[in-house]
Amino acid sequence: MKKIYTLLLVLCLLSTHLTTNLFAQGCVAIRGMSTCSPGATSADFFKQQNGKFQINAGYRFFRSFRHFRGDHEESERVENGTEVINVAHALDLGLTYQPSTRWSISVNLPIQHNDRSSLYEHYGNPITANPEQKRFHTGSKGIGDLRISTSYWLRDPLKMPKFNISIGGGVKLPTGDRHVEGEFHKLDKEGNDYTIVKPVDQSIQLGDGGVGAFLETQGYLSFSHKVALYFNGFYLSNPRETNKVNRNPQATTIDPNTGYFSVADQFAGRLGVSYALGHSGVSVMLGGRVEGVPSDDLIGGSKGFRRPGYVVSGEPGISYIKNKFSASASVPFALYRNRTKSYADKLDITGKTQGDAAFADYLISLSVSRWF
Repeated sequence: MKKIYTLLLVLCLLSTHLTTNLFAQGCVAIRGMSTCSPGATSADFFKQQNGKFQINAGYRFFRSFRHFRGDHEESERVENGTEVINVAHALDLGLTYQPSTRWSISVNLPIQHNDRSSLYEHYGNPITANPEQKRFHTGSKGIGDLRISTSYWLRDPLKMPKFNISIGGGVKLPTGDRHVEGEFHKLDKEGNDYTIVKPVDQSIQLGDGGVGAFLETQGYLSFSHKVALYFNGFYLSNPRETNKVNRNPQATTIDPNTGYFSVADQFAGRLGVSYALGHSGVSVMLGGRVEGVPSDDLIGGSKGFRRPGYVVSGEPGISYIKNKFSASASVPFALYRNRTKSYADKLDITGKTQGDAAFADYLISLSVSRWF
């Protein structure tokens, strides 16, 4: 049974970097959030460790470029070269303190580097407005929003129960810059290039500008010393309606309900099966995940500009653990993507308005962790 608990520890480490920003990340601004307190499921691991502190680092990468309205892909955007491309790199740095085998407290800070290229935000998409189809870039880099969380296992992991579940929660603090600006290229009537400075797109802003609270749960069910079912879920509530960042200050008129960036909720969930490969410390996993941004918030108003939507992904993964060190990798790949209707879309009484968003095909997630 010890092997399966060691495996479950690594699963937990994998889910620490659930994201998305996070595949769904792209124009749908899903930000990477922890859904698990690492180092909390292995009885064998607890017996080995001498310390109560764990440091962990995770890297995430995605490239979004496929445009969807609802669940319909606008493939012509790629064919015509008018797609919006977001390339995101994130390094998540975390520290966990474990007062007991059942209780843990974690702090996580993401460091981000984002690049966005498009035609429409600059000269425009049409050939008449942009004869050379020039593509320009905006970007952002810096720290994101800080998360502080705690979780508690309902059953003692040291007693190696076949089923266990933890509950937890925490707060998200607006430490990331919500007002990153960039230069946008325009053409005057004579065809001369000039630039204006305004906030970059919501999808590459470093923070959302709101204080949020989240609930999370995770658990497992072991069928044998090698095979187990794992699951976890996460919901972030952002009560603040907008962050007061005017997304287009150069506009002569701005709809007060959609002119500012919305501070949106997020949700995510995972379910899968794990298998331990003998005594090697290597485990493989295969599961599914869903994550997204709802059109309407659970608490507070939902006005402001957002691109709601969600993605369902298949998630293969592999992990390795030895003594106080562990590492894992997963590559969730999108199976279904849907850009749902936003607040602004719903204002159209005809019901025909439907905004679009760009999604990624896959996400690369890597993590390493060590106890001290």
